[in-house]
Amino acid sequence: MKSGKKIPFRKCVGCGEPKDKRELLRVVRTPEGEFCLDETGRKNGRGAYLCRNADCLAKARKTKGLDRSFKMAVSPEVYESLEREFVKFESTQ
Repeated sequence: MKSGKKIPFRKCVGCGEPKDKRELLRVVRTPEGEFCLDETGRKNGRGAYLCRNADCLAKARKTKGLDRSFKMAVSPEVYESLEREFVKFESTQ
């Protein structure tokens, strides 16, 4: 009896909903300490996952979801730069 390929699930730090890993965007803290969106899901560093809409980023900011995921305080400037990246990402889709 053979089973199908396992689908990796990740939990959004904004809404808390578990979804297929490919449906989520990865926010990465690189070893240099920079934060960025990882569309490929393969960049080096610690990651947290968000749904592909700006509402979940706003929820994560309000509930400090990224702070918990990265085990450090995330500055407001980081959230603002992620919001700008989200707008660019949503406009390209």
